[in-house]
Amino acid sequence: MDMIRAHPSIAAYTAASDAVDHAHPLVRSTEAALRAQTSDAYTYTEAAYHHIRDRIAHSADIGEERVTWRASDVLAQGHGICHAKSHALAALLRAADIPTALCYQRLTEDDGTAPMLHGLVAVRLPGRARWDRQDARGNIAGIDARFSLDTERLAWTVREELGEADSPVLHDAPHPAVLAALRAAPDRRTLWRTLPTDF
Repeated sequence: MDMIRAHPSIAAYTAASDAVDHAHPLVRSTEAALRAQTSDAYTYTEAAYHHIRDRIAHSADIGEERVTWRASDVLAQGHGICHAKSHALAALLRAADIPTALCYQRLTEDDGTAPMLHGLVAVRLPGRARWDRQDARGNIAGIDARFSLDTERLAWTVREELGEADSPVLHDAPHPAVLAALRAAPDRRTLWRTLPTDF
């Protein structure tokens, strides 16, 4: 799939925002701790990925009803849905000046019903002429997402016959409808009903 930048400037993919608040002290201290254990942009990116995938829970997996959306809150509370975890991973990578985009998949149930948007990121590492998508949703039974630069190892592969699709757009900021739903939802059950179902 050919990826399409939503913003022409690569600097947009290292910028901070309300959701990707990489200037926050908690994001910066987490970045510093991970950087101290790594040697370059590649090992740092993999460490940041594993930190978000493995140490930050997916809210649904732990039955957490509180909704997080800002990267620093995800790190502070230790959980978030896929979109929130993507904001947190983007913040850690952008804090290290690694261009990171937000990406989306449209997924469905096994019978093609109940479409939903799934959030992940794409990174542009030094020396690579491509963006590499990474999915830090968190692994459970039936999901085995991994950090990979050669072959994508996402939580889900889209099933086109069910109407699922990968969006080729590299977003420099969260999808406005996704962010609005996250910010407005009083709990996760409400959020499941209000998240957008298409790009």
